[in-house]
Amino acid sequence: MMPAAEIRYFETSSAVRLLGERLIGACLPRAEWTHEAHVAACLWLITERPDLDAAHELPGIIRRHNESVGTPNTDAQGFHATITHCYAVGVAAFVRRIHPALALVDKVNALLDAPESARDWPLRFYSRERLFSVEARRAVILPDVARLPG
Repeated sequence: MMPAAEIRYFETSSAVRLLGERLIGACLPRAEWTHEAHVAACLWLITERPDLDAAHELPGIIRRHNESVGTPNTDAQGFHATITHCYAVGVAAFVRRIHPALALVDKVNALLDAPESARDWPLRFYSRERLFSVEARRAVILPDVARLPG
C-alpha cells in the first residue's frame, strides 16, 4: 500500500485566484499544476467565474495549459477527459453542500480534505481498466462501478 500523499493547502484566497487566472492565461508553471491545483482551479471556476461554463470550458483550458508547458495531449499523457469530468462533478457536488459565505481559501482547503478531491476518488465510480483506457482519456465515458453524484 502506498503512503498517502501530503496535501498542499492554500494560504490565501488570492493564491487560489492567481492560480486560476494563470491557468486560464496558459502561463502557470508546470510545477505548480499539482493535483491540489487541479481541484482548486475547478472550485474557483465554479464559484467565482460564472461567466465561464466550467464543465464545457475546463477541457480546453487544461489542454491549452498542457501545450504551453510542453505536455502533449495524447492517448498516453496530458488531458484526460473522464478524470476531468469526474472531478468537475465531484467539486460541483461539494460546492452545493458547503456554506457559500466561506472564504474561497476555506472552501478550497475544505475540498482538499473531502472525499471528492482524493487522488483515487474516480476509482469509486470506474474500474481501473476502464478509467485508464484510451477511450476514457479521449472522451467522457460512463462509469462501470457506481453512478457519479448529482
